[in-house]
Amino acid sequence: MDKRSQWGTRAGFIMAAMGSAVGLGNIWRFPATAYENGGGAFFIPYLIALFTAGIPILIMEFTIGHKYRGSAPLSFKKINPKMEWVGWWGVIVAFVISTYYSVIIAWAISYSIFSLNLSWGTDTESFLFSDYLNLAVDPGQTGSLVPGVLIPLIIVWIVVLGILYQGVKKGIEMANRIMIPTLLVIFLIIVIRAVTLPGAAEGLNAFFQPDFSQILSPSVWVAAYGQIFFTLSIAFAIMITYSSYLPKKSDITNNAFITGLGNSSFELLAGIGVFSILGFMAVQQGVSVDEVVAGGVGLAFVVFPAIINEFPAFNEFFGFLFFASLVLAGLTSLMSIIETYIAGLVDKFGMSRSRAVAVGGGIAAITSLLFATQGGMFFLDAADYFINQFGVAFVGLVEVVLLAWFLRKLKDFRAHADEFSDIKLGSWWTISLSIITPIVLGYMLIGLFKLNLLKEFTGEGNETGNYEGYPDMFITFGGWAVAAAALVIGLLLTATKWKSPNNK
Repeated sequence: MDKRSQWGTRAGFIMAAMGSAVGLGNIWRFPATAYENGGGAFFIPYLIALFTAGIPILIMEFTIGHKYRGSAPLSFKKINPKMEWVGWWGVIVAFVISTYYSVIIAWAISYSIFSLNLSWGTDTESFLFSDYLNLAVDPGQTGSLVPGVLIPLIIVWIVVLGILYQGVKKGIEMANRIMIPTLLVIFLIIVIRAVTLPGAAEGLNAFFQPDFSQILSPSVWVAAYGQIFFTLSIAFAIMITYSSYLPKKSDITNNAFITGLGNSSFELLAGIGVFSILGFMAVQQGVSVDEVVAGGVGLAFVVFPAIINEFPAFNEFFGFLFFASLVLAGLTSLMSIIETYIAGLVDKFGMSRSRAVAVGGGIAAITSLLFATQGGMFFLDAADYFINQFGVAFVGLVEVVLLAWFLRKLKDFRAHADEFSDIKLGSWWTISLSIITPIVLGYMLIGLFKLNLLKEFTGEGNETGNYEGYPDMFITFGGWAVAAAALVIGLLLTATKWKSPNNK
């Protein structure tokens, strides 16, 4: 049996885990989510969610990977032969995410170049959708490939697969040792510049001003748990895979706390930077901050270019730094996402790492071309909405319920983590995973199902993530099909015979 790859140092693992957790969502999702759910008051449910769901699940997944020394499918198979499908389900969810996440990074590469001469002009929305993405077809149609997206997309895949080909220590760890400190330095420069802008105080006041009345709303708590769940890269195979490369004597609990708190610190930093800049824009336009708040693609590729146009000095330099930060945050996350199915292929089919990178990465790269077409934005939006809502969250709920309620593995996991960790797990960990997390995730998913079924049968509010006007057939056979396919393919891979000796 081949000796499993290992991280060179503890710092290398933590940087890799941080690199996975710190992604595009930290920069464009968290600030808007916090603002819309009580501002400064949102940090109360957010921190409770971090300590009752985020860090507990991180500890559990770090423990699974460390204890069973395998990819997610192999680890779940070792826990119970009937559980392998859960691992594959998470891996396929990661595969789907990698196909469109890579395209968003390609956009960021393009925009880092556009920023050098502010070539997006004054109408930044029209530039994004018409000039750059060439969004000239109806939802469900592909149209032709868009060269401006295709070329940087090819670069993304060459860079990421080249890093992954080098392995865990020489590839992933080395890349994160360079990218994470660079990202932090760049973002600190952005934040320092942002807080010195005219209007920054108004933006920060809007961000931190607490609205305690909203804390009583269930939707705010669901938003807090949802943010923690999605930002930490938990429940879709990543952290199990990464922790399987840990040396035998590794402090599991400490690593989880450092990763969770480090990710949240970066989110807070992102919130300060983003709202300082939004405050500047509000003052420039003579409007209130709530009129310029945005999230997601619109914030990064429409609002921010418009703000950069208004900067009093060094517009091009600041624009380049902002989009470079998106590229770095995206690349470190994409590496971790792809590593899940590379590890799965190696463990299940006995492939060499180089072949697994070529096969898994090659299929993903080819699939990603769909999102580089004229209709790619529509496909990306539908896939992202459904795979995130009904893929990641659903996998997490099933994983926690099966392990805590049916297989009753939490006691074993707690003993394993305590054996190697300075911080010993108390009853808070068991209660969080067996009661709090399942209830919150269950409530969140029931609400999402009801909302989407209402849209299907009544047509009310027929929209997915960012855009309206999607045909019912496109949503039904596009979005739902993607979410369902992840589970079906996972079951098919489970039925495939193991060809590797590592499955014992």
